Amino acid sequence: MIPVIDGHNDLAWHRRNTADYSVERLDAESAATLHTDIPKMRRGGLQGQFWSVYVHTDLSEADRIRGTLEQIDFVRRLAARYPDVFARTVTADDVERAMAAGRIASLMGVEGSHQIGGSFAVLRSYARLGVRYMTLTWNLTTEFADANVGEPVHGGLSDRGRELVAEMNRLGMLVDLSHVSAATMRDALRASRLPVIFSHSSCFALNPHPRNVPDDVLTGLATNGGVQMITFVPHFVSTDYWEWEKAGSDGPAPRVTLPEVVAHIEHAREVMGIDHIGLGGDYDGFDAPGPEGLEDVSRYPALFAELRDRGWSDDDLHRLGHRNILRVLHDNDAALRTAADLA
Repeated sequence: MIPVIDGHNDLAWHRRNTADYSVERLDAESAATLHTDIPKMRRGGLQGQFWSVYVHTDLSEADRIRGTLEQIDFVRRLAARYPDVFARTVTADDVERAMAAGRIASLMGVEGSHQIGGSFAVLRSYARLGVRYMTLTWNLTTEFADANVGEPVHGGLSDRGRELVAEMNRLGMLVDLSHVSAATMRDALRASRLPVIFSHSSCFALNPHPRNVPDDVLTGLATNGGVQMITFVPHFVSTDYWEWEKAGSDGPAPRVTLPEVVAHIEHAREVMGIDHIGLGGDYDGFDAPGPEGLEDVSRYPALFAELRDRGWSDDDLHRLGHRNILRVLHDNDAALRTAADLA
């Protein structure tokens, strides 16, 4: 089985909304209620997961920070509740040790600079708690950067946003460009001295959704050494599904299928090469079922089987599944280790 380190999963937010942050009964099959539980993760070959520690922009600034800490607490309690399954990890070396021990490496990513309250001290505090990436925006433009929705304010990164990228580089916190505007993507690639990621984004050339990544940005990402983690969200994958949503979601939803996801993966590989692609399913972050054949986190082997049938080698599949994102972690780890104020 090909090991997977997935870039984005919203189980923590789902459990906030449906189970008062309970970590109980996640070792049992949850049928249709969750994309993610431990039996599904094991069947899917998950050996690493970046858990999104996300809070909605509707919250007040103080509640955003409090909510982020609650999300971090959930991930830590999840690992403590199932110590034979999960290992709390921060660095690439930690992840590799967890994988060797047969445990699922638990990592964390903050999904938007609205969660730091404009404070680099809060950012550093999240880093001390083990957060390894931050998305520069969610669906809200902040003082730092333009998001992919709404009217642009900064034309990309603001001057304060460039300071934020520099501070994240200093801390070894991965800069995540999912959710940002195309202009912000381009500015951040110029600003970052370390490899960046898209934790859960697909390809604009196949579906011109503003959450997807244009080809010129993909070319810049390859030069940067970063990784695009292809997502399975139906309206990012399928133009038909996105058009159906924009039209009011009337009538049956268009089918979204595993081969459509594969098309995004193969397009990204064609533009950037094998070393710059990964997987970020965004499971439990969208209400619809996953694409047919990728309904939940147990289905990664079906994806790899399809790619193998198309001529992908096992080495290719290992790069896609986990090696590329591990390399990006390694490339950022040196900065993490030398940031004395995180000790």
